[in-house]
Formats: sequence, structure tokens, C-alpha cells
Amino acid sequence: MSQEILTVTVSQLNHYVKRVMDNNSYLKNIWIQGEISNCKQHYSGHIYLSLKDDSSVLRAVMFRSAASSLRFQPENGMKVLARGRISVYERDGQYQLYIEELQPDGIGALHIAYEQLKAKLSEEGLFDQQYKKPLPEYPAVVGVVTALTGAAVRDIIHVLGRRYPKAAIRIYPVLVQGDQAAGQIADAIAFFNRHCLADVLIVGRGGGSMEDLWAFNEEIVARAIFASDIPIISAVGHETDFTIADFVSDRRAPTPSAAAEIAVPSAAEILERLTLLQGALISCVRQSLEKKERSFERLASSSALLHFSESFKDFQMRLIEAEKNLTQALENVLQQKREKAAILTEKLDALSPLKVLARGYAVATGADHVPIVSAKQVSPGDAVNLRLQDGTLDCFVKGVHQ
Repeated sequence: MSQEILTVTVSQLNHYVKRVMDNNSYLKNIWIQGEISNCKQHYSGHIYLSLKDDSSVLRAVMFRSAASSLRFQPENGMKVLARGRISVYERDGQYQLYIEELQPDGIGALHIAYEQLKAKLSEEGLFDQQYKKPLPEYPAVVGVVTALTGAAVRDIIHVLGRRYPKAAIRIYPVLVQGDQAAGQIADAIAFFNRHCLADVLIVGRGGGSMEDLWAFNEEIVARAIFASDIPIISAVGHETDFTIADFVSDRRAPTPSAAAEIAVPSAAEILERLTLLQGALISCVRQSLEKKERSFERLASSSALLHFSESFKDFQMRLIEAEKNLTQALENVLQQKREKAAILTEKLDALSPLKVLARGYAVATGADHVPIVSAKQVSPGDAVNLRLQDGTLDCFVKGVHQ
């Protein structure tokens, strides 16, 4: 009796193996340790890679939904722990790991993400000293970006009010931890710059774990700080460790209270300095006046000044005498002019037409007031005017005799 041969297609086999693997509870949620190789990130957001050890390689894929929650960027050669499920990709007949969670093996994901972003931004020059803006010496308005509740904002308000009560305080409340914190912090910095609402900004929060402070290690916050035209003081409450925000900011303060100390001058110190300057100025003016007074006294008692005084009196007497002589000379000139004017007046009077009229003569003028000097200028019946010494006569010509 011949044995019947069972045949299946490739697709049927791959489908069967896939179903077997998918039904294996052990393979549904498994942790695998290995080293990343052939890592490629697709434009869609999916990450394709292989996990290998000394003798084997396992293909793996991490879809965008899981990759979007990564705190670090997977790189070739990085040792990791991957959690996911094993299944078969039916088309190629290859089994692979579908990664749902990826962690660095040994070093934490946050630490790796921190170092990666730090290296990236440092290479771009965001930490360079040449981009650090100086803080204003006497700010009129201090902006604060932090949580509205908590010790940080209270400490900042207290220190600013104590040191420099003249400055106004504008607070933009934000979340300082959690998934939405970084976006809110970046938006607040942009808002202050867009509306020119402060002369200096304090951006920070109180202390906490690396996870609590992570918003200040986000790239969006770092770039918002770098783009700010307003000088920024980072004020994350950690004495020894640095956040990315500390490297990018114009000044770094270890605590929010220290940031407030840096942001404004001390009014008491200013008053003390002004008092010292006032005393120094008064002393300087007094010394100068005393020096001038001594110089004046020496000058007043000097023989040169005494001689000058005598010379001035002599000059004054000569000036008075010259004034008298000049007055007399002017009087003489005026008298001569008066006498000459009298003589000229008499001569002018003798030549006056009125003198001629006084001797019985008259001046005849026509209707056009033109003097009549010839009988030919008139005809019988014409009106003429005769000017006498003491008046005028209106006449008519009866006849003309040549």
C-alpha cells in the first residue's frame, strides 16, 4: 500500500507557521537582549533594524506608534533590551521581532537621549559663548516662566521684591513636567519675545529627578531659548547637574532663588554705593573750593594785583579827564554848527520868493498850476491865480497886451 504524499503551497506553510507562532504565549511578550545593527529609520516613522549577538542575527521592526515614545535615537552598535512579539512576515517567510518597547542595556534611555541631544546642539553651536547675551544692569520688567504653584515662583517673587522692588514681575504659568511641559515652556518664551514683555527672563522650576526635570532637556525648549532676543537665565533647581537648557541659556543659576539674585541688582547696595559716591563728590568739591580760595587769597595779596589796582585808579582818572575834554570839544563843534546854520538861514530867507512878494510882486499861475512867465501863455477869458504875500486871488483875463 503506497503512502499518500501531503503537499502544501509556500503561502499555506508561511501562514501555518505564523499562526503557530502567534498562538504561542511565550512568543507574544518576550524580552530579547542584543546589539543593534543595520538600523534604518523610514520616512514614515517606522524603524527597521537587526539584533545580533556573537553567533546569531534577528530581524526586527518598530512601528511609528511605538517609536514615537522613544527618549533616545537607536544607533548601530548600541546594546539594548527589546520587548515585543515574535511573528512571521508571510510574504518573505521570515520571522522577526515586532518591538513594542526598547531600552538601552546598562545606561538609561534618558541619559542616552541627553547625551545625544547635547552633542547635536553643541555641534550646531547653540552652546557657543559668542551667542550669550549680556543681562541688563537695571531691568524694568522681569519675566518668569515656571509653574504657578510650588516653591520656585514664591522664592523668585520674594527675592526680586527684597532686592529690587522697582522691577515689575510678569509670570507666564506653565507645566514644568510631563509630556506637555516642553511645548508650554517653548510657547511662553516665544510669547514674551513676540510682545516684548520683559527685559530679562527666568525660566525654570524646583529640583527633582531626571525624569521630573526632563522638559528642560527637550530640543524644543533649547531652540526656543536660543532664538530668544530677551536674555534668559535658566533656573532649574539642581546644584550639580546641568540640563540642556543650562547650556543654551545666557546665564545659568543653580536654583530659582539664585536666578532672581542674578537677574536684578540689590537696591540696598545701590543706595550704599550712591551714598559713598555722594560723600566722595562733596569731599572733592570742598577740596576744590578750598584750593581756589587759597589761590584767590594769594592773588589778592600779591604786589602785582596791588600795583594793578593803583594803575587802574590812575587810568580811571585819565578816563574821566578825557571824557571832560571830549564833552567840551563836542560842545564847541555844536556851537560852530549853530552859528553857521543861522547865517545860512538868513541867506536863504533873503532869497525866498516870499520876500519878493512882500515888496509888491505877485506870482501868476494857470488853471494847471503852472507858473505864467509870458503873456503868450494866456488868452482873454482864461482863469489865472495870483499868489500874493499874504494870500491868493482867483482872476479872469480881460485882455492880453503884448
